[in-house]
This record gives sequence, structure tokens and C-alpha cells, in this order.
Amino acid sequence: MGIQIRPIALADNVAIASIIRSALKEFGADKPGTVYYDETTDHLFELFSSNQRSAYFIAEEDGVILGGAGYFHSAGLPDDTCELVKMYLTKEARGKGLGRKMIAHCLAEAKAKNFDYVYLESMPELKKAIQVYEQFGFEYLKGPMGNTGHDGCGIWMIKKIEA
Repeated sequence: MGIQIRPIALADNVAIASIIRSALKEFGADKPGTVYYDETTDHLFELFSSNQRSAYFIAEEDGVILGGAGYFHSAGLPDDTCELVKMYLTKEARGKGLGRKMIAHCLAEAKAKNFDYVYLESMPELKKAIQVYEQFGFEYLKGPMGNTGHDGCGIWMIKKIEA
């Protein structure tokens, strides 16, 4: 049947929180000021359901969750800008193009919601993800935008969403 990308459901909360924290721990990025310690990581369905200008998507194959990614209009961002958030995959799902597929899906969905720019925050420990962001045309910023609440990230990037 292949990999499907679908909106997050309440039943996905535990699995996706585990995937996010496992990936951060694997790369040595499980530090304060990141989503590893963010309480909302355990309640992504509720978080994204409560914000009309956001969406989170789950990638699954044969009923097994492989990861997720979303976009969120974070506090303090310009009205035309959303944030690419919580983009994490299981170890087994990486290196097969799924991350690119998830990013492309989020960009298309954000564009459909009338966002013109996508901002993201990352960490040096997530080298491969940063390379993918660069390939998508994300450009580096000198500092953070908005008030994401994640001061543990030291890399900030932005991309104009193309039509």
C-alpha cells in the first residue's frame, strides 16, 4: 500500500512523542530548551487542533507510524509566516526520501493556508536535516524569529514558499 501522509489523530500522540524524543536522544540533542522537554510534545493532536493556522501530519506504512511534521503559526511571527515544526522520523524511515516528502507536503499545505514564508529552528546536532533544509532552499538567519519557546536551538532558517 505504501507510505501514507495523513493528519494527526488523538491516538497518535504517544507514538509520535516517542519518535521525537528518541530521535533527539539519538543525535545528542535531548537538551533543555528543545521539544524534548516541551510538554506539548505529548499532546500534539490537541496543540494543532487548537490553532486554526496549523496542521500536523503523520507518515505511516501498514499502520506503523514512521514520523511526522507540521507547520504552526508561532507567536510573534509575521502573519504571512509559519514555522516548520517537529519534523522527526524513526531511524528505520530515514534515508529513503520520506523527510523530503514530509517537508514538501507541509510546504504545500502551508501555501494553501496562504502562508508565504516558512521559518524553522534547528540544532547543529541534526546535520542531515539541515542539509535537506538547505536543498529545499531554506536560507540562514542571524537570529530567531517570533517566540517559539525553544531557546535551545541555535540555527534559524527561512524559505519563501513558491507557488
